[in-house]
Formats: sequence, C-alpha cells, structure tokens
Amino acid sequence: MLGVVGLASVLVGVALLAMGAAGRPNLYVPAHAGGWPAWLTGPFHGLGMSLSEGRFQTLTLLMAVGYLIVLLAARALSLRAIAITIVAAHVLLVLAPPLISLDVFGYLDYARLGILHGLDPYSHVPAQASADAIYRFVGWHHQHSPYGPLFTLLSYALVPLGVGGGIWALKVLAAAASLGAIWLVAHAAGRMGMSRRTAAVFVGLNPVLLELAVGGDHNDTLVLLAVSGALALTAARPQSVAAAGSGRLKGAMAALATAVGLKVSAGLVLPFVLASPAPAGTPLRRRERLNLLAAAVAALAVIAAVGLVAFGSHLFGFLQAVSSQQNMVEPRSIPAETGRLLGLHALHNVPTWWRDAYLALFVAVTCVALWWTARGGDWRTGAGWATLALVVCTAWLLPWYAIWLLPLAALSRNRALRVATLVFCAYALACHLPAAQSLLNAPHSSAHVRRARS
Repeated sequence: MLGVVGLASVLVGVALLAMGAAGRPNLYVPAHAGGWPAWLTGPFHGLGMSLSEGRFQTLTLLMAVGYLIVLLAARALSLRAIAITIVAAHVLLVLAPPLISLDVFGYLDYARLGILHGLDPYSHVPAQASADAIYRFVGWHHQHSPYGPLFTLLSYALVPLGVGGGIWALKVLAAAASLGAIWLVAHAAGRMGMSRRTAAVFVGLNPVLLELAVGGDHNDTLVLLAVSGALALTAARPQSVAAAGSGRLKGAMAALATAVGLKVSAGLVLPFVLASPAPAGTPLRRRERLNLLAAAVAALAVIAAVGLVAFGSHLFGFLQAVSSQQNMVEPRSIPAETGRLLGLHALHNVPTWWRDAYLALFVAVTCVALWWTARGGDWRTGAGWATLALVVCTAWLLPWYAIWLLPLAALSRNRALRVATLVFCAYALACHLPAAQSLLNAPHSSAHVRRARS
C-alpha cells in the first residue's frame, strides 16, 4: 500500500507540474521570454493552471518523497505498476513546455544554422543568424556548439519540421531515450541477479531525471541510453566483463563510442570497461583486452570519420567549445559554493588555484577507481565513483548532470555509491527550490534560468 502511495505521489507531482507550467508564463519555463505560442505551451495551456515558486517547490518535494517511498517499497510493487507510472510521467512531461532550461532551443538553433543558413555550428554562432525564427528563444548567442557530431547530424534531420515541429521532435526523442535507458537498466539488473523493480525505480522515477532532464528535454538522455546499452551488453552475474563474451563486449565499446559521439563527457566510462579484470589467465586474456581496445578505437575512428566528412576540420571546434565552457563558473557548482563559503571569491569568479584543487581531486579519485577496478573491482562501481567525482569537482555543473550517475549506481552493488548518488541528486533539486536559497550562496534568480549548454 505504501508503495502505491509513493507511485501516486510522483505521478500527481509530475502531472500538476506539467499542467501548471503550461498555464501562463512563469519562471520555470524560461523560454517565455521569447513569446508564448501554442507550440510552446502545449495541450495543457487551456487548463488555465499556474506555477508559482511555492507550488513548484511543493510539487518537487512531493515527487522526491514519493520517489524515496517507492524505492523502499519497490520489491513489493508489481513491475507493471512501476512501468505504467514511469511511462505516464514521461508522457506528461513531453506534453509540457520545456522546464528550467533553454538548451533544447539551442539544439535546434545550431541545426538551423547549418541547414538553413549554411553556417557550420562548430565555427559560427547563433548571433550570426539572428533573424532566424528560433533566435528569440535561445539563451546563448555567441558560443559554438559543444555537442558531438552524431547529435549534431541527428538534429539536422529535424530542421524540415520547422521550429515548433523540431522542438516537439526533440522532446519526444529525449523522453523515448530516457524510457529506453530505463528498460535497459532494468534488463541488465535482471541479468545480474539484482531487482529489476528497484533498478527501474532508481533511474526512472528519480525527480532529477523527470523534472530536469526529461522535463528540460536534454540530450543527456540520449547519452544515458547509449551508456545503458553498454551496461546491458556487459551484464552478467559474475562481475568480470569477460563473462559477457567477446561479441557483447565489442558491442558495449561501440555503444560507449556512440555516447562520446553525442557528448564527449561520456568518454569517462570507457577506460573502466577496459580495466575490468578478466578470468585468471593466460596470454589469451591480453589478446582479448587488446582486441577490446582496438574495437573501441575503431568505433571512435568511424565516428570521427563521419564527423570529418560532414563538418571538415571545423569538427574539432566542439572540443574547443567544451574547453571554453569548462573555464566558466556555474554559481551552483560545488567549487563555487564551497569557495563562497570560505570567502574566496565573488559570484562568477573562482580562483584558479581553487579550481585546480578540485581538478586534482577528480584526477586522484579517477586514478584510484581505475586501480581498484583493475585489481578486481566492479567496473560499474569504479566508473560511478569517477563520475560522481566529475560532477562534484567541475565548476561548470548543471543540475541535470546528476543523471549521468543513475545507471551506474543502479547496477552497482555498492550501497555507499547509491547513497552518495541520491545525496547529489537532492543537491541538484535543491538548486531550484526557494527554501534552499538561504543555504546556498548564489542569488535566488540564478537558480531558475539555465542557459548553459552541454
């Protein structure tokens, strides 16, 4: 009974959030600054509901409490009830306007730059096509695209749909990718002898995934799908990846390479699969590991070749864009928050040495995690701790980055990693709650309009 109450709490919270966001312009739909057309507001607009700061906070907390209840009661619930709730929540969010962030408009704007204006998004910026119909909805006007070539080419295919059609296609794509990732994680959990129900709930009903990632229509869900595919391909009861078989391992490498082609940050997971121990062995083990490395390199080379054919030497501009982005400071990042607590800097100015200290911490945690994995640890757990270190240590933290952790933690048998993931997700949600502003140092207004890309 308690689990059913939890499911209902999440679904009611999502439904009221989606309907309220569509009723009238509000802080949580930052695209309203560009207008309030019907294609933006969606079918819930006619309900005439509203979304104040207090209501947003109440609904977010309702979802969070319901999520924790369902996590505790997941084994007592039917998988069908969990699946219906997850799918229904995703459908409701697809029908809502994009929440919290303007990123989805940037995705389509970069695509329109290339298709309609003949401007390469890796060497040109949105301001160079300011007459475009989508321009008034875009948050960043003077930055090159930081997205990988596979995502850019995918977004190119949506341009013929127009502004409204392209945005709705991206919304459906983000939600479908999320649902696919949840199914793959649950499938992998079953193959590993773990609870499919708990794994599905851990990922699929997480408020960060629902409210920020799916609600914001972020391409991070596509990365989540590719990484989850690799997790499903390597899933087996023994912790060794070698138990999955050579063909499945090469498939996992291709899936992870695809994730990198969407967003370069996904590359952090690759070395952990390569470092994972094989059965005690023989010279064949080394050959298998070299073959696995060759498969990864070949997949990345194919993606690079596709990108070079499509974009020429301008392709590598996305790496420069990512690098430039990492030199910026997001007020909600852990380095920024801790720096302010210590009185080290102003709002957008973190001392270089302080950021370097966090970078050193990330490198140290990643090296230890790789060493631990190579000595017999579960690669999912090692990659999970390294990913947690990444999101904690970057000065360019956007709250939906928390979803990168979810599939790794869901399939890890390490309780500490799962708890740490939930704590970080709570922090990501708190970034948008009015009641948390007295605890966080950045101004209240910065918590809402998320312009940043990547």
